[in-house]
Amino acid sequence: MLLGFNMLLWTPNVTEEHFPLFAKLKKVGYDGVEIPLFEGTPKSYRKVAQALKDNGLRATAVAVIPDAARDCTSSKASVRNAGLKHLKWAIDCLDAMNGEVLCGPFYQPLGAFSGGPPTEKERNGIVEVHKKAAQYAAKAGIKIAVEPLNRFECYALNTAGDAAEIVKRVAEPNYGFLYDTFHANIEEKDPVGVIAPTLKQINHVHVSENDRGTPGKGHVPWKATMKALKDGRYDGWFVIEAFGRSLPALAAATRVWRDLFPNTEEVYQFGHDFLRRQWAKA
Repeated sequence: MLLGFNMLLWTPNVTEEHFPLFAKLKKVGYDGVEIPLFEGTPKSYRKVAQALKDNGLRATAVAVIPDAARDCTSSKASVRNAGLKHLKWAIDCLDAMNGEVLCGPFYQPLGAFSGGPPTEKERNGIVEVHKKAAQYAAKAGIKIAVEPLNRFECYALNTAGDAAEIVKRVAEPNYGFLYDTFHANIEEKDPVGVIAPTLKQINHVHVSENDRGTPGKGHVPWKATMKALKDGRYDGWFVIEAFGRSLPALAAATRVWRDLFPNTEEVYQFGHDFLRRQWAKA
């Protein structure tokens, strides 16, 4: 089991002040960390790469589409091209960290809605941009994992089935989708039942409790989820994703209005131990 931890619990921009957290996560037993890619340059992430190496940690990364000017679902080729340029920037930053997987809902801006369901043209835009991004990432040995989100955060991709179809259409060996327990808990009729039919398209997993708090402290069906992934011989990353209120801007973006855990140590220590046990017993 490859287990990572998403640094968004502390910051949207990892810098030297956050490097001491790497040692703590390594000591607990994590294999890697997931770095938010919301700003910076490849050069700035080389420092992160060195800190990760010094602590014996591997890297994945998460990115988003920051604005309408880079919307991959746009009918305008210039906007889609800007979206591709943004994804190439994120890939270059991850490559500078010797990273392995770029994941996230990088197809439309978060919280933007058309008032209707996604159109075929919008989905075509995602396929067009992501195929080129996957080909670019393949040169660096990086996998791409597109993330379907719940209907309150986006409309272009909401379910595992939606995402699996995009993966089939992109048809690149390094391109798959991210299965997230939080979003599946909201959108799927059967959050566990969708795993087996889409397992060939899943290449990254976010383990997140139903309330975005500590994994194992809510009602996500962890035992059944782990068993479905293990039975299907999933061998990719599991990354804990939890959000708190310490950063007002991030709390607002993730809609966290109350404390979901007593301290961050509980999230990464209990979460690690709980998930390792669940995987071992699955």
